[in-house]
Amino acid sequence: MFGITASGAINDDAPRAAYEFDGGRGEVITVTLDITDGDLDPILTVIDDEGNPLAVRDDGGAGRNLRLEYVRLPRSARYYVIVGRFGYGLGTTSGSYELRISREGVSFASGSALRYGDTVYNAITDMTPQVYYSFRAARGDAITIRMQRVSGDLDAFLQVVNNQGVVIAENDDVIGSGSLDAQIIALAIEDDGMYAIVASRFGQAAGRSRGSFVLTLETAAQSGLGTTAQFAIPLTVGTPMDGEITNDRPALFFEFEGRRDELITITMSRAGGSLDTFVALADTNIAELITDDDGGGGQNSAIRDYVLPRDGRYIVIATRYQRAEGVTEGRFTLTVTSAGNIFESLVEGAFRLSYGSTITGRIDDEAPEILYAFYGNESDAITISMSRADGDLDPLITLLNADLVPLVSDDDSGNGQDARIERYTLPATGVYYIRAARFSGDNELPTRGNFILVLARLTG
Repeated sequence: MFGITASGAINDDAPRAAYEFDGGRGEVITVTLDITDGDLDPILTVIDDEGNPLAVRDDGGAGRNLRLEYVRLPRSARYYVIVGRFGYGLGTTSGSYELRISREGVSFASGSALRYGDTVYNAITDMTPQVYYSFRAARGDAITIRMQRVSGDLDAFLQVVNNQGVVIAENDDVIGSGSLDAQIIALAIEDDGMYAIVASRFGQAAGRSRGSFVLTLETAAQSGLGTTAQFAIPLTVGTPMDGEITNDRPALFFEFEGRRDELITITMSRAGGSLDTFVALADTNIAELITDDDGGGGQNSAIRDYVLPRDGRYIVIATRYQRAEGVTEGRFTLTVTSAGNIFESLVEGAFRLSYGSTITGRIDDEAPEILYAFYGNESDAITISMSRADGDLDPLITLLNADLVPLVSDDDSGNGQDARIERYTLPATGVYYIRAARFSGDNELPTRGNFILVLARLTG
């Protein structure tokens, strides 16, 4: 509400209008009412949330415009500005107006509520060894507080306390500065809520130094939910999320909970400006798993049909081409969708594999074959090898599609009697099976033994 001009009208149908705003203890405001039309004889009032009037004006002295200057708010609460006419419902004047509520600053008195960018002046004495200020912060805010001595021999000391009375940061001397000033730099706020700044001296009540100081509260440009992976914006799978990439904020971080073998698609589409989107999926350690620039067509990005490797938290990094070094800006829409678990309809008894797997098993009369399942993408070039580890096993491997229809098989393409399917190109995206078995020829006794199975995807 601060700094915004609101337009309205007073007449017989609406003899008064109310405007609300949230104010902090010690804040100083000015309310300006300018008549733009009609013969309105206005009355301007500021009241608190209990209906108590803080300031009233019904005569501007020069013309009919009104101004309530430097109204100090006694506590942090919701306040109301009432615009009416002389006589209210019994009055006869009417007209239109413009209303503006301006924040002039904040009182230096202990207990005042600060906002980012505020500066206050106060003093530490033996009678007042500490003063405090409150401020509201959101999860992900990165705040900086500085307490600089102005006079005396004050040895400044700063603390930040959460709404449970726990000290979450403190500082005595700025390291390497040689001064007795105090500062808390880039404190990351963990939870939404009210916080207190305690400005004091070394030793606090038992300290000896005294003097005046200037205290400032600031927030960094890279501040707020989504600016870091630690404070990523929660995503609901299937629900689009809007954001904006700027030179000050070239990347936004989002998070969602995924399950192993869940098949997801991430789309990042430009919604305005010149933005050339770029999207990355990372694990909880911010190790990027897969990225995309233009997979969504044009300057839009899409990571399609990616299989999550494990249960847990995943980070989506929404950014732009060349990331921090990029030059495009604009709004975007980000969506994560899930097609469910790729192995929901897995054949009973099949073991799951992924590219790069090396496993061992045993073929004998009790288990003459073992079935494995993996997920592959169309045009993936793969190699499967099955090597005897002991015994007289004569390995046989078969690759099957999701309907268990054999695609390719091999008996002796590896070393000796080992089996190997070399550089086979998958015809479609989906689930495939590998059957590990033994060769069985006419008039030959069944072989048996342990084996090593390797599944690899070829690159380049």
